[in-house]
Amino acid sequence: MKTDILILVPAAGAPSRTHGRDKLLECVGGEALLRRQVRVAGASGAEVLVTLPRHAAGPRAEQLDALPHLRVAYVDPSDEMAASLRAGAAAAGAAGARGLMLFLPDLPGIETGDLLRMIDAFAEAPDLCLRAMTEDGRPGHPVLFPARLFPALAAVADDTGGHDLLAAETVRPVVLEGARAVTDLDTPEAWAVWCAQTGL
Repeated sequence: MKTDILILVPAAGAPSRTHGRDKLLECVGGEALLRRQVRVAGASGAEVLVTLPRHAAGPRAEQLDALPHLRVAYVDPSDEMAASLRAGAAAAGAAGARGLMLFLPDLPGIETGDLLRMIDAFAEAPDLCLRAMTEDGRPGHPVLFPARLFPALAAVADDTGGHDLLAAETVRPVVLEGARAVTDLDTPEAWAVWCAQTGL
């Protein structure tokens, strides 16, 4: 299935909060988290743009070999989220996409079905921002921006730009199962508990 949504997976930031280990290379179900998330995104039928750190992509870039529906952009890691949003907006605009989905790669519970749920909801309200939410009402990710906001996304100057943009918009929530929209694992201990609970 092809969609006219571009999915942005921002993976240009420095390895963070996992006792010196790169969280995006942690193993989930037998593959690195970054590769899993990009594969999950590509299975939606949407084109996927992954941003990687310029001059330091290394092992993260290796995880992307042979994945379909994939483009890569190299950005300044010191300006990681803003630079990723700018790259995503430019790519989505050039592709004539109706929307840009921001899919953070460190949410290991997200499945392709969740992304398709977002895409289906966007088809019903293509001028609104959509944001995933937990069953108990906590806002999370992914977030889907309509094409009319691409110019604003292309001009964000810092890592609060996306949040500020959302705060000024009418946002339609899309409820995902359980807490998967906010499940972000930051320590090896949290990874061990989550893998034991999920069997991955």
